[in-house]
Amino acid sequence: MERAKTIFLDIDGCIFEHTGDITNLARFGGVVLPGVLDAFRRWDLNGYNIILTTGRRESTRPDTERQLREAGIFYDQLVMGIGGGPRVLINDLKPGSDNYAAMSFNLKRNEGMEDIKI
Repeated sequence: MERAKTIFLDIDGCIFEHTGDITNLARFGGVVLPGVLDAFRRWDLNGYNIILTTGRRESTRPDTERQLREAGIFYDQLVMGIGGGPRVLINDLKPGSDNYAAMSFNLKRNEGMEDIKI
């Protein structure tokens, strides 16, 4: 039986339209990008763990959590304040396995997740 996948997903530009002002976006809401809610439903049905990441400051956590809740976005963990530079995922390869334990997708900002197949 396959173990549940863990999805690491950035908030601004992948879930919500990135407007350049993430502080105000957290306070006043945002536009949910195409395919996002469908992807979250699929991931939930498959039992995936969802970890959201963001460069938003920790001080915006209450506003960010409210924004996600109001948009119908559910998750297992929210990691804040990770900065805006490149992000690198490092994972081990299980002994005796040729299957990669990690993969990544780079989405074009604000285009949504309609074409993501995991």
